Amino acid sequence: MFRTILRWAGAGIALTTALAMTACSSGTPAPTAGGEGTDAPAAEGGRVYYLNFKPEAAQDWEALAKTYTAETGVPVTVQTAASGTYETTLKSEMAKSEAPTLFQVNGPVGLAIWEDYAADLTGTAVYQHLADKGAALTSADGAVHAVPFAMETYGIIYNRSLLEKYFATSGAVVTTVEEINNFDTLKAVAEDIQAKKADLGIEGAFTSAGFDSSSDWRFKTHLANVPLYYEFKADNVVGQPATIRGAYLDGYQKIFDLYINNSTTDRKLLSAKTGEDANADFALAKAVFYQNGTWAYNDIKGQQVADEDLGMLPIYIGAEGEENQGLCTGSENYWVINNGVSEADQAATAAFLEWVITSDTGRDALANTMGFTTPFDTFGDFQSTNPLILADQVFQQAGKTPVSWNFTTMPSQEWKDVLGQALLAYAQETGGWDAVGTAFVDNWAVEYDLAHA
Repeated sequence: MFRTILRWAGAGIALTTALAMTACSSGTPAPTAGGEGTDAPAAEGGRVYYLNFKPEAAQDWEALAKTYTAETGVPVTVQTAASGTYETTLKSEMAKSEAPTLFQVNGPVGLAIWEDYAADLTGTAVYQHLADKGAALTSADGAVHAVPFAMETYGIIYNRSLLEKYFATSGAVVTTVEEINNFDTLKAVAEDIQAKKADLGIEGAFTSAGFDSSSDWRFKTHLANVPLYYEFKADNVVGQPATIRGAYLDGYQKIFDLYINNSTTDRKLLSAKTGEDANADFALAKAVFYQNGTWAYNDIKGQQVADEDLGMLPIYIGAEGEENQGLCTGSENYWVINNGVSEADQAATAAFLEWVITSDTGRDALANTMGFTTPFDTFGDFQSTNPLILADQVFQQAGKTPVSWNFTTMPSQEWKDVLGQALLAYAQETGGWDAVGTAFVDNWAVEYDLAHA
């Protein structure tokens, strides 16, 4: 058992956790030189093994690795965990003799589990080029252990062309997307679209709310973040609380009901639906709305929704003042260099990351191919063309308040899984909303206590 005090975005958060493994060493990757350009040096004899968290970017990372190896001769391996299996895969891979040299954590709670494996990144280029160094995750002694590499945004993606087709129908609730700025209006629009789906040539207002592991995170994690955001905001919560009230569970129920009652799929069949099903619903113009984020662009582009028709709305739950709400913006993508591998491997990994954020090839891959909004000061001339990122900029320029990512404080994966099971039972009408409330509120305290025993 150990207690670690972490600083996240300038806020204090106290976490205690039990580690199943002990770190092999406490080495620090050597600082690299080379600065801007493609000539960042790599340590002689080192290797890079990146365990990637994001399946949608797997091929992009593999291509980038091949390019780097061709330029430098340094072997770079990329393995991507299947959706929903990252922690399990990471534990398995870290136990091997050729463990990952680079892995990801999702925030303070994730780092608390893996801090004994986290090298100090203070002298590395990825930390030195971080525009807001307060975004890094550090320990009580000031050591930098994790650096964010992608700031992302999610909300309700919409098909502008289909919306405009709806706006032209007789009796349309509103006639512009700008008028959809609260839950009541969203509900009225979605239900009217569902009623007119045959005339609009679609299968539902919303895509299917699938509940296999490739999709359920959208509801047990990302959607659950919105009621947490409003509760934390009302209660002035900073960091991870030991208990929560569930003060906005009614709003959580309202938006979830809207999804499952006005979609392409009967609510009783959601257990069999996947993330690919939901993406296909939207990419093939079968649905108007799709809860997902900026990362979904790569799966949508080039199909039946043109870039100019892609937009994003905030997730409204009926909270007071939500007309001034922006999109959900934050990061659960933090790089960690494994201090249990050799000094040469650590240095090679630091050099690879420097090349990724300073070379034209690396910056283009992150900003354009993968569509990330990056937090580094080296990307001034590499602004993303991802239309979903551009949609977020519209809300920012309008002065709307972004919804912070509070799901990084969720006490455990078990908490999410239990919540997901309760949501599915509710959707299938084999369980009630009270069970969702129990999973949300009571199980938070249980899982928090287990993690801090």
